Amino acid sequence: MSGIHPPGGTLARRTLLKAGAGSLSLAALADLAACGKDGGSSSKSLKMLYFGEQAAATQLQNRLQPQIAKLDASIKFEISAINGTDWNDFLAKVLTQIAAGTPPDIISVATEGLQLMASKELAIPLDDYVTKDLSALKEYFADIHPALVESMMYQGHLWELPDSFNAGNMFYSTELFQRAGVAPPSETWTLDDFESAATKIARFKGINAFGWVVRLWGSWTSFMYANNANLLEEGKYDGGDWLWNKAYAGDAAAAGRKGGWKWGAPTANSDATVEALDYMIQLTKKGLSPSPDVGGGGTLQGLFASNRIGMSIGGGFWAGGLANAGMKNGSFDVTMFPKWKSQRHLFGAGGYAIFKSSKKKDLAWEVLKLLVKPDTFELVFPGNVTTPGRKSLVTAARYSKTGPKHWPVFYDTLTKHPDTAPIPAPPYYNALATALNQRTTQAISSGNAKAALDGLQADLEKAAGAS
Repeated sequence: MSGIHPPGGTLARRTLLKAGAGSLSLAALADLAACGKDGGSSSKSLKMLYFGEQAAATQLQNRLQPQIAKLDASIKFEISAINGTDWNDFLAKVLTQIAAGTPPDIISVATEGLQLMASKELAIPLDDYVTKDLSALKEYFADIHPALVESMMYQGHLWELPDSFNAGNMFYSTELFQRAGVAPPSETWTLDDFESAATKIARFKGINAFGWVVRLWGSWTSFMYANNANLLEEGKYDGGDWLWNKAYAGDAAAAGRKGGWKWGAPTANSDATVEALDYMIQLTKKGLSPSPDVGGGGTLQGLFASNRIGMSIGGGFWAGGLANAGMKNGSFDVTMFPKWKSQRHLFGAGGYAIFKSSKKKDLAWEVLKLLVKPDTFELVFPGNVTTPGRKSLVTAARYSKTGPKHWPVFYDTLTKHPDTAPIPAPPYYNALATALNQRTTQAISSGNAKAALDGLQADLEKAAGAS
């Protein structure tokens, strides 16, 4: 999954443009978005696209309508759901809607789709709006970590207001740890500690010590980040001072922030990346982990909830997911991802953007500000299905019913590990994610990480050249 859940639902992260966009190029779709057959939604409605089921979208729409009416009593707020296996499916169907001439006014998009939308000018930068309303947004920026804001920037501009995120932490079954005689892991545990715990848990018949799925967020890629490696060269776009110097003046966590992540040349077959994927192969050979499937986290959460998995990578959304799967508070807990060469974590963020074709951009902006208010967050994300982007919402009260006990880990991942960074999501994200899934599956089945990642390197070089 993404690490980011759609409002009120569960999800994953995976495969875009092949399905849905047909023979239209992204450039053509961008042109359609710019003009749109009907110029966006009708004059009496404001339309938002939502990743999830329509029933949940309708419920959310009804919860938010009274708030929207305070902004403009004549406007009907309409949320259209787009369902899919992952963000790639969602984005493919969004592009299909654009091609049909029915673009939205507002869209909720995670890290995966940000640079795609921005690079094709499907959305508008929010710089002027933010600058105009900076005084009103002062408490918002004071409450949201600059790493999340920077992840929503591209080429010096801010494209979304983030409201949520999920970092790749480590969940573990307290029952299985106790049965195996393993002490609860500390926040500073190491990869050796992780493997020692896995070895003891794996002695139980029918139990997999560590479970994972093939995807970009929180997969073997978490080990890759902890090994100080990545699929692409990391850089930053220039710019962003217009925001950092005003919204985050004096904030040490904003030091060195720039105009968004600039994903450079592919490095998929670097020594450290190969080492990370090979480590997963070795876990499988040692009987500490089963061969993973391609997919989201739903199946994994089910296995974890039935005590068939001892440990798995999850973000704050796992708190609600495990509770919904029947796990009682106290039967699971969370800690930081173990340290390898570093204890760097990856994350994905979620937020809201305004479509370029919208005829109601000013109203859409007012809605964006509404959507990132603390009380609105409770309406959009009931049940701990994601991690709040606003630190003031990450509280003991929030996790008192679901758990986990060590809930501060979720936000501490940003504050205690300043090198934590978003998943690599360039404008050709869909091609990257598809190739990653295919080559990871190849590596696990063949036992040869180097050959698979040589293939991934070639895939990404081709995708980058075509973008």
